[in-house]
Amino acid sequence: ADLLPQIDAAVGAIDQRLAIRRAAETAFQGLSLGSVLLLAALGLAVTLGVMGVINMAHGEFVMLGAYTTVLVQDLARGIPWLAPWSLPLAVPAAFLVTALVGAAMERGLIRHLYGRPLETLLLTFGVGMMIQQAVRLAFGAQNREVISPPWMQGTLMLPFDVPVTANRLWILCFSLIVFGLIVAAIRLTRFGLEMRAVTQRRPIAAAMGIRTGRVDALTFAFGSGIAGIAGVALSQIDNVSPNLGTGYIIDSFLVVVFGGVGSLAGTLITAFGLGVINKMLEPWAGAVLAKVFVLVAVMVFIQRRPRGLFPQKGRAAEA
Repeated sequence: ADLLPQIDAAVGAIDQRLAIRRAAETAFQGLSLGSVLLLAALGLAVTLGVMGVINMAHGEFVMLGAYTTVLVQDLARGIPWLAPWSLPLAVPAAFLVTALVGAAMERGLIRHLYGRPLETLLLTFGVGMMIQQAVRLAFGAQNREVISPPWMQGTLMLPFDVPVTANRLWILCFSLIVFGLIVAAIRLTRFGLEMRAVTQRRPIAAAMGIRTGRVDALTFAFGSGIAGIAGVALSQIDNVSPNLGTGYIIDSFLVVVFGGVGSLAGTLITAFGLGVINKMLEPWAGAVLAKVFVLVAVMVFIQRRPRGLFPQKGRAAEA
């Protein structure tokens, strides 16, 4: 009888530790999902938020980045000392490839349709289908494998014995680094200054000598390149196939619109917030119903606040 209080205390301590572990696992899974949503949405946040272009080919740019990773890995496979670094090398390669495709798309097609959102939506949807079919003809419809480098393999143990996969942890850190670089590029460079000037007051920016057409092309190429970088990360956790980007296009629009079109901070907070909420609901509702609940909640919220969680203010909002 004297041992009962001690046993109860020990059982309570174990239950508390297990609850903390489950909460930590759920939080990490939510942050991991949020990092994927963030990477997929960042490029769209630039093209939609800054340029106002509804780019339905955004998912195909993500897919092009993943296939660029496949090509870089195949090229590096024959060079033993270069093979472990094929993934870091694929990041700038994917950015350049998708940026060039984006710039060609903007200069050749989209620049003729500014101010006509419906026509732009239909055009980019058609271009996305063409890119998808071109990749299917070039690489086939089967899934392609991207092997993770040794430093991204295995499982790590966090405090409270929380297991996390190394590749998910790397992608989480990578998404935050990419976000920081994008903010720095927009806030601290001449290109970012010209981009913001054209967004807020295009006629005045042109009168000041800024080549607005060049800024439009570079901005669209920048957003497309970010989508390509997202494809590099997604190649580590998803199958690389012509349909890779299709599963992320809706989620990307959801994150950008809910966070506030044009707000990078809103995109960051919304991506991680939706990821964590989704994983918190899954144990009770299942993966499909949890996503439905989140989607319905976002739709109700947007009806109340159409400009999102963090709406733009000042001249940028008026433009």
